[in-house]
Amino acid sequence: MPRPRQALLSRQRIVETAAALIDADGLEGFSTRRLAAELGVRGPSLYNHFATKDEILDAVADSVTSQVDVSFFGSVDWREALRRWGHSYRAALAAHPNIVPYLARGPGRRPAALAMADAVYGGLVDAGWPPARATHIGALMRYLVAGSALGSFARGFVEDPGLYAEQYPHLTQAHRLAEHQQQVDEGAFALGLDALIHGLSRTYEERIGPLPPLPPAGDAY
Repeated sequence: MPRPRQALLSRQRIVETAAALIDADGLEGFSTRRLAAELGVRGPSLYNHFATKDEILDAVADSVTSQVDVSFFGSVDWREALRRWGHSYRAALAAHPNIVPYLARGPGRRPAALAMADAVYGGLVDAGWPPARATHIGALMRYLVAGSALGSFARGFVEDPGLYAEQYPHLTQAHRLAEHQQQVDEGAFALGLDALIHGLSRTYEERIGPLPPLPPAGDAY
């Protein structure tokens, strides 16, 4: 029996190829026609695996979410769990920023996204947070992480010192931000996350009860 000329189509192959196209061209440039061409198949072949374009996008978004580590909840203090989860969450989204607007709509029926929400919510409620506040914290974290992953603050400034020199006296070093993009953006996120957790810790102690001191921070983050 002759071997097939190309690899058999599978859900995983479709999702991986769709993710690569979205990474390269953005959501606006993504279409099932383009995806089929990239895979070397006819468009209807995709519908043997996914009924609609939105189902493909759901699968791509969920594949990104599946990379987020939520194992910390229930194994370490909720404050440290939030910190570790936040960094893992941002890393996954920052690696695929073009899918973030779609992903940020909410979990819908996506299994990995629902599992993440369940782990976070359950961990916070088990730590003593009232259910409504646990919901608020999960939403707040998503706002922070998604906003951070959507774009770079540092790259929003042009590398032209002359632009700032005369009219913007407090921005005379702004032209250097782009070359330090990673340090600026990651540092800003870490600062914001620490401030958020500090504020939540004060709220917890004021409304729920005392918190034990955290052990010395590890070298993971």
